[in-house]
Amino acid sequence: MDQWIRLLTVTLLALSSIAAHAQSYPDRPVRIVVPYVPGGTVDLVARVLAQRLSEQMGQPFVVENRAGASGSIGSDAVAKATADGYTLLVQSPTLIAHPLMVKKVPYDVIKDFTPISLLGSVPMVVAAYPGVPADNLKQFLDLARTKPKEISFGTSAIGSPMHVAQEAIKHGAKLDIPIIAYRGTGAALNDVLGGQVSAIIDAIPSSAAHINSGKLKALAVTTKTRIPSLPNVPTVAESGFPGFELVSWYGLWGPGKLPEAITKRLAEETARAMRSPLVAERLGAQAFIPSGAGPTEFSNYITKEIAVYARIVRDANIQID
Repeated sequence: MDQWIRLLTVTLLALSSIAAHAQSYPDRPVRIVVPYVPGGTVDLVARVLAQRLSEQMGQPFVVENRAGASGSIGSDAVAKATADGYTLLVQSPTLIAHPLMVKKVPYDVIKDFTPISLLGSVPMVVAAYPGVPADNLKQFLDLARTKPKEISFGTSAIGSPMHVAQEAIKHGAKLDIPIIAYRGTGAALNDVLGGQVSAIIDAIPSSAAHINSGKLKALAVTTKTRIPSLPNVPTVAESGFPGFELVSWYGLWGPGKLPEAITKRLAEETARAMRSPLVAERLGAQAFIPSGAGPTEFSNYITKEIAVYARIVRDANIQID
């Protein structure tokens, strides 16, 4: 009996210590890793979230860009970090899609990360350099068919939702359009804006200003229906790909085995942040749909999305050496 009492006492003390730690968390700056160069939508969402969490939780949440290997370098740094809540990751579906098409990644998406919150989602747009002689996706693909050496796609990363959408369109159109991978959306956008690359599929927030200014030409959107901010731009589904739909979403993760109390605290604060006027002001006008879904719902969402991306990767036979 004494042994059981001692065990119960130790367990209660441990739980009490974890609860106290969560109550005082954070007591120093928190690092949010973005595994891409600045300038893309992942970076934008992370910076808006960091600003709001800093205001809510009374400690700096600092974004650190660690680009490379299609997001794997920064993501791996989080997977291998101490699970204490002071190193977090903001990522897109690239985290789950990249391992489906490459032979080896340095982490296990399920075991090495703790899902905290689904932040939200945005439509994607097929956008071209204005000098490309095509005003919609059908014309762009016809151009690629007749002048294949003149047409190329840029993408933020191998395995990104943008890359997967490009591969799906290539497969559906039976075309071999070159896809050039960059270290993030910002770098890919720069080359499309400069005319070195013909087009990009990008999340609306990072391309909207360029489309509005005429520096990019919107050819199609990847949602099921047209979007209010681009009412005259047809969907990919309308452009010869019935049923096509793919959006980009963003999530907050910690390292694997993040304590439940800290995960819960972060999830609650993140949900509050996603409902804030700051998010509505900075992201709402760019078709960002905030979520703030917590760990369980986010985990279930990830499981469903893995199945969606696995099907696309299989059907399009996307394999990267």
